[in-house]
Amino acid sequence: MDTIALIIQGFSVALDPTNLMYCLLGVIFGTVVGVLPGLGPTATIALLLPITYVIPPEAAIIMLAGIYYGAMYGGSTTSILLDLPGEAASVVTCFDGYQMAKQGRAGAALGIAAIGSFVAGTVALVGLSFIAPPLASIAIKFGPPEFFSIAVLGLLLVGSLSGGSPVKGMISAAGGLLLACIGQDPVYGTLRYHFGIIELSSGLEFAALAMGLFGVAEIIYNYEHSEEGKLITTKLTGLWPTLRDWAEAKWAVVRGSLIGFVIGVLPGGGAVISSLIAYAVEKRIAKDPSRFGQGAIEGVAAPESANNAAAGSSFIPLLTLGIPANSVMAMMYAALLLHGVQPGPFMLTEHPGLFWGVIASMYIGNVLLLILNLPLVGVFVQLLKLRYSILAPIAILISLVGVYSINNSTFEIWVILFFGVLGYLMRKFAYDAGPMVLAFVLGPIMEKAFRQSLLMSNGSFQIFVERPISLVILAAVAVLLAVQIYRTLAHKRGLELPE
Repeated sequence: MDTIALIIQGFSVALDPTNLMYCLLGVIFGTVVGVLPGLGPTATIALLLPITYVIPPEAAIIMLAGIYYGAMYGGSTTSILLDLPGEAASVVTCFDGYQMAKQGRAGAALGIAAIGSFVAGTVALVGLSFIAPPLASIAIKFGPPEFFSIAVLGLLLVGSLSGGSPVKGMISAAGGLLLACIGQDPVYGTLRYHFGIIELSSGLEFAALAMGLFGVAEIIYNYEHSEEGKLITTKLTGLWPTLRDWAEAKWAVVRGSLIGFVIGVLPGGGAVISSLIAYAVEKRIAKDPSRFGQGAIEGVAAPESANNAAAGSSFIPLLTLGIPANSVMAMMYAALLLHGVQPGPFMLTEHPGLFWGVIASMYIGNVLLLILNLPLVGVFVQLLKLRYSILAPIAILISLVGVYSINNSTFEIWVILFFGVLGYLMRKFAYDAGPMVLAFVLGPIMEKAFRQSLLMSNGSFQIFVERPISLVILAAVAVLLAVQIYRTLAHKRGLELPE
């Protein structure tokens, strides 16, 4: 009953007129971001970070969260109608969603995507509501050795699961760790790697780094690689799936929701990986796998459910352990820090209104998205007529003004431009920027925990294996590392790996 009472308390925060307005703005803006190909929630939240300075913390996090899960809803629209994913997690939806649209079943595809997203989002929130409190109470007992081990596991998963080459992922993560070392030593306070630049004495500003790597870089890259798809139709009928459609898709929604929930909790997992796995599972267990890619409704229901469930469950490690599971959660981590809120096990007791208010707002936001997305899908489709050549310069100008407003420093403008160019080059050469940002966040946590552990043990490394939880986590790290090395060597030798 305590959890139920706390959720009710959260609804009293979420239903505050100001917070409710920001929740509505967040889900609408998130849907628009998802519909417009190219920008995505990570870049959008990065660009909006400076704006959260002037917004109350509850409203700011509620709005940013709404943008994240709202983009999961909106991304399916362009995937189905244009064969262009509006958001990275909706790539898999293109496979069968566009084929359904070509067969005159665009309404059914959009309908099952919205319903599956709602069901999955609700499942994730129920899990978040009932898993987060006990996990936070366990995490309170964690010491520096446990947090060091978790951070190491997070870095390994981030580097290997974030898509593309695992080697490139680890290189990107290593770059993030080096960038995190700039500034003051966390234990002794001495300066390091500041190269005589006074502005670097306090370290790199996370907002400027993130806005550059994701916001500016994405805008430049998408401007260069703008794609156009053939819109199937803007007049949609039959948005509610038939009984036959629902019979075929219902278990795909359930499986996608469960897969997304589990994958979303893992560092480096997130919506993209979960949607790929959910689609692969449905194709593997299908009686007729040849239907997939030809307009199978399960091929829409499973990935859309998975990416929305992952969006909700990714809040669990952030709010309970203070560990961001993906690049979007890294932005949320930064937004919380901007308001003086330290994510982690004590957040539940120190900021219960914010903790439960955000969770309650996500229940409300999911209902708002279901109400808005189906009737207004035709309106959102009209946004596709906006020219990217107009949107891109405006977005860059807003980001430069925003990053300047953080410290009223022109140095931050140079930082965002530098990382904008770096992020663009990383995209060009297929290096994922996500591991770099996550490593930048996890690096200080890992370093501080490591050095505190050695101080506790008088310099003995045995402390990491003497404590049971730390030992189990490090054992998992060793197993995952061994599996990754084996798969890499086997791939180079052309061996067939077991699936």
